[in-house]
Amino acid sequence: MKFLSDGEEATLSFAEKFASSLKGGEIILLDGRLGAGKTVFVKGIAKGLGIEEEVTSPTFTLMNEYEGRLKLVHMDVYRLKSALEAYETGLTEYFGKKDTVCCIEWAENIRGAFDPDGAITIRINYLGDGKREIETIDK
Repeated sequence: MKFLSDGEEATLSFAEKFASSLKGGEIILLDGRLGAGKTVFVKGIAKGLGIEEEVTSPTFTLMNEYEGRLKLVHMDVYRLKSALEAYETGLTEYFGKKDTVCCIEWAENIRGAFDPDGAITIRINYLGDGKREIETIDK
């Protein structure tokens, strides 16, 4: 499914609605260049899961956890270089947990640490003038 967002509020709203379909155990791969809106999308998911805490990018911490209807684990693995590093840091312990949704930015850096066929990809393309095309790919 593709959605055309004309700004941050539209992206947040789309992601919040998307979150209503989440049951737990999902791994969501966020694909998009730097500044595309990946963290904004995660903020919308958090809102849809009933999380009131402010969601921030885990760029320097690798991972942030939030409690809501389901636990939300937001990972930014930009600095990791392999699946082995994901295992060594303990990130893989969250994958597939029934009460948890994992959102991973820069997931291509840790290919092999998760089953890509069981993941949902959210591809965000910046189109200019604040517009983004958001595509959900559910395998």
